[in-house]
Amino acid sequence: MKIINKKSEKSLIDQFIKDFKKDYLIKKKQKKRLSFVLAGGKSPINLYKKLAQINIDWSIIDLFWGDERYVPHRSKNSNYKLAFDKLIKKIKIDKKNIFPIKTNKSISKCSIEYSKKIKKYFKYKKINFDYFLLGMGEDGHIASIFPDSENLYKKFIAKPVIRKDFERITLGLKVINNSKKILLWLNNKSKSKIFLKMKKKGKKIPVNNLNNKNTIIYKLN
Repeated sequence: MKIINKKSEKSLIDQFIKDFKKDYLIKKKQKKRLSFVLAGGKSPINLYKKLAQINIDWSIIDLFWGDERYVPHRSKNSNYKLAFDKLIKKIKIDKKNIFPIKTNKSISKCSIEYSKKIKKYFKYKKINFDYFLLGMGEDGHIASIFPDSENLYKKFIAKPVIRKDFERITLGLKVINNSKKILLWLNNKSKSKIFLKMKKKGKKIPVNNLNNKNTIIYKLN
């Protein structure tokens, strides 16, 4: 597990952009595509704003979501809407490169459809996203995989999550851990402190189950 410590969110964002550009240029040189799973919640807002400003060819990048609240995409609580407002509408990217988790059918059907969409994208072979960006909740949850959740150890691509605040759809831990790079975004000191406390609580905490080999933690000192 690689840990990148910075003193400010701006420095953290600058480092992320530098790393992202490096990987992007490698893909472009190889004439390959870069699959990028976006995080939900408010943590990546400033990061998305900065990503929208960089000069790259977005046509070789495909955007996915790690989880979504089961609300309309126009809802202020939608992870899709947040990414669309802060990033997608500000860049030149084709609709065919955007793979949102739809919420226009039953939650079960939407989960199944997203699973099928991901399988098809990877040509029914191993699912291994290039970039999987994650935030972390105060309870140590990642995507919509929560502590003591039945979803923690089960193998699946996308699955409904029933909670009191919102019903959700999340990608599974195995899918996350198969990613080439897992990027844990801890953009404030509070989250960084919580992360260190959570490490002492063992495997019942979702964030402690990330693939150490492929995980990069961006955190504040």
